[in-house]
Amino acid sequence: MNQQLLAGRYRLSEHLARGGMADVWEAADQLLQRRVAVKILHAAHSSDPSFIQRFKREAMAAANLSHPNIVSIFDTGEQEGVRYIVMELVEGKTLRDILRADGSVHPRRAAEIATEVAAALEVAHRGGLVHRDVKPGNIMLRGDGSVKVTDFGIARAWDDSEELTRTGAVIGTATYFSPEQAQGLPADARSDIYSLGIVLYEMLAGRTPFSGESPVSVAYQHVSEFAAPPSTLNPDVSPELDAIVMRALEKGPADRYPTAEAMREDLLRYLQGLPVDAALNTAMATRLVDAPPPPPPTAPPEEAYRQAMPMPPARGISWGVILGVIAVLIVTTVGFFFVARGLGDPDPEALLISVPDITSFTQAQAEEAIQDADLRIQTSREASDEVSEGLVVRTEPPAGAKVDAKSTVRVIISDGPETFAAPNVRGLDVATATAELTAQNLNVEIEEVNDVQVVAGIVISQDPPAGTTQLRNTSVLLTVSKGPKEVILIEYFGFEEAQATLALTNLGVEVNRELEFHPTVPEGIVIRTNPAAGVVINETDTVTVIVSRGPEPVEVPNVLGDEADAARNAIELLGLQYSEGEPTEVPINSGLGGTVQSQFPTAGVLLEPGGLVTVSIGFEPEPPPEEPPPEGDGDG
Repeated sequence: MNQQLLAGRYRLSEHLARGGMADVWEAADQLLQRRVAVKILHAAHSSDPSFIQRFKREAMAAANLSHPNIVSIFDTGEQEGVRYIVMELVEGKTLRDILRADGSVHPRRAAEIATEVAAALEVAHRGGLVHRDVKPGNIMLRGDGSVKVTDFGIARAWDDSEELTRTGAVIGTATYFSPEQAQGLPADARSDIYSLGIVLYEMLAGRTPFSGESPVSVAYQHVSEFAAPPSTLNPDVSPELDAIVMRALEKGPADRYPTAEAMREDLLRYLQGLPVDAALNTAMATRLVDAPPPPPPTAPPEEAYRQAMPMPPARGISWGVILGVIAVLIVTTVGFFFVARGLGDPDPEALLISVPDITSFTQAQAEEAIQDADLRIQTSREASDEVSEGLVVRTEPPAGAKVDAKSTVRVIISDGPETFAAPNVRGLDVATATAELTAQNLNVEIEEVNDVQVVAGIVISQDPPAGTTQLRNTSVLLTVSKGPKEVILIEYFGFEEAQATLALTNLGVEVNRELEFHPTVPEGIVIRTNPAAGVVINETDTVTVIVSRGPEPVEVPNVLGDEADAARNAIELLGLQYSEGEPTEVPINSGLGGTVQSQFPTAGVLLEPGGLVTVSIGFEPEPPPEEPPPEGDGDG
């Protein structure tokens, strides 16, 4: 995939991340000359209509959102079956990275971050979209401290007829679920407010309010347990900030902030040192604790959530009161039945009893209601993604069916969502590991890291660990080796030896040194490396640096006895300079005239190229003039 060109425009360069649905690459937009991020749908999902639809949904949802705190979508398309989204490249860290490193965030900074996230969510909500997966991993912090919310892959329109949360398919991350998400109920904008409350709680306290051995237990706590204020874990958290968090974490959507903008405004009031609305609402709720409950109004749409959710009893109202009301209704109904029976003709149908609707009752409540209806109960248990553990899923016969008195009604109690044990995939290649986890109805998120000991493509670790129970479609994070870190070897020609050695050592590679004569490269300067420049290496490799020893010395030849021209040729052919010094006189007629009688340096001495060799050429002196014969002595 590296260096692939998408749409003739986006050249992929570096792999940034891998998630359960797609890979994210850094790319160069060759048309607009800018760096972008490209999200590419996994090939395994390219033929799955639900994944394709979800992928398109992210593009369409986020492309229509324009806000400084939302990652911008630039383009989307398909090429040879490869579906992709082009988006803004955000340079920085996720809030998850910061929490892992620092544990918590200063309360004021946490409020600032939450304020920007709330601003992003408000824009999405006004556009009719619910994010549904607000968590630290989807919140980016840039180098300048500004916040970007990303990953609208499971966002949906409020009026979308296609329900993303279906039976057996809980979308989102259990740690940050709203109570309605935990039960598979429809989630509106107030669900995002709850999730943001969890994120703010974690920033302040260094941990989330609910934790457990499995996502199942965490999801159940979202529904049935109340969080302790973050100040109990961090005394630096003020009562005002406590109040903001606790209002966002109300179990009932109607009790939370009505909009993300309302939460943002309260956070701004806190940052400005002003009283916050959440504290006022909390005080009012305290004053109303002992007030008598008002008559129940006609149920608004949100009551569907309240009726399906096993909420703790409202303040001032006990389950005893509720069961008393049920008992009164049953007695009234039975009394009316006998009066009607006495006044009218006997009717066999009138002798039958309707099975009461006890859906979402506890087992104890169900037993009481069935017995009050003059029926017998038999219980069994089964997993349910819709009904919380310990509550009634359904009855057999169903509610409203007519049965004889004393008949047995089978009551099915929820064991909670079906769970799957995560298999141990450490040491497996990523494709095999993904297949094994998918077979257990688990999603896979992948984080790639460099590792010098584990081969590329092999799973180093998994989170949660093997053997922990997981909800259907929840994610397991696999840390996968990218092998040793790879770099392209640059050109080190002309570097000083020490500079090149330091640079290579900083890359983590082992450095060897070789010396080599070179006619033009000065001594101590790098001639080349092995491997050569441009080759991709990793941190386990060895790089040899070839360093110049300067020009190779030349051995002075032996030219003694050579004719002068022959001596010159022999010396200059070796790159040395030829010079004639004072001639040397040789005997007349010795045949040594014109030949080298001495040389300096002598033969065998090593000289730098261009060094001077001086020779002395022999010459025969002019013969003395012949003496005339002696003149006669006069005789004769």
